[in-house]
Amino acid sequence: MNQAIAPVRVASSRTASAASVFPELEQVTVSKYRRAATSKSVLGFLDGVRNAAQERKNHVRTTVMSFRNMHEYGDLLVRYLETRKSVFIDRLHWNVPQADGMEFDQYDTPFCRWVVLHEFGKILGAVRLLPTTASCGVYTYMLRDAQKGLLADLPTDVLFFEAPQNPRIWEASRFFITDAVSSAVRSQVQKKLFEAMAITARNNGASSIIGIVPSVWSRWARRLNVGATPIGSQFSIEGTSSQAVLFQTRSVKAT
Repeated sequence: MNQAIAPVRVASSRTASAASVFPELEQVTVSKYRRAATSKSVLGFLDGVRNAAQERKNHVRTTVMSFRNMHEYGDLLVRYLETRKSVFIDRLHWNVPQADGMEFDQYDTPFCRWVVLHEFGKILGAVRLLPTTASCGVYTYMLRDAQKGLLADLPTDVLFFEAPQNPRIWEASRFFITDAVSSAVRSQVQKKLFEAMAITARNNGASSIIGIVPSVWSRWARRLNVGATPIGSQFSIEGTSSQAVLFQTRSVKAT
């Protein structure tokens, strides 16, 4: 079964090896700054809390990988594909290929770009982008292949119109945010991932992105201030109501 972007949450664990490589950061607590506030001011206390939040935000890195540059990022691609397995196979039980603890499919080719958010070696979220002009054997991209009847778990009427093959239109799939991201900053990380996705698509000549998302997308998009247009009827995937949508890359503004 092949499906496209659907934000999901997955449990994560810290391995002993990761703990030995990446030192624990000092936890920032209110009490740490309360002591300073007694000798300074309430304003100084609030500034300290804001600065601590900003410091953590600055540790999140965005990496765009391809077959051309994957060697520059060590084992990041491996860890990304391992995280995909934990999300889509271990948690959601999708029937998709796996090998050596990694999830992949026929769309992970030199045509694609993997946009990955990570912090101190831990994958926080990611999305895969593929041009609608891609072609590898009998496959092109998910929405078009579904329309052609090549993907048994997706309907052939997934789009209202013939699937485009246009260098200015890219498809997004395998979108996820992990539970390594706390609920307090989840919306910020989602927004950061959407910004990176839009910028990556624009840098590759795309003005529009299409993909399959949960039908509650409109509410989620409003929260992220992302405009989306439905381009297909609602249908069910593993009991989840989904729909194909399109949005313009310019609708996502970098912050």
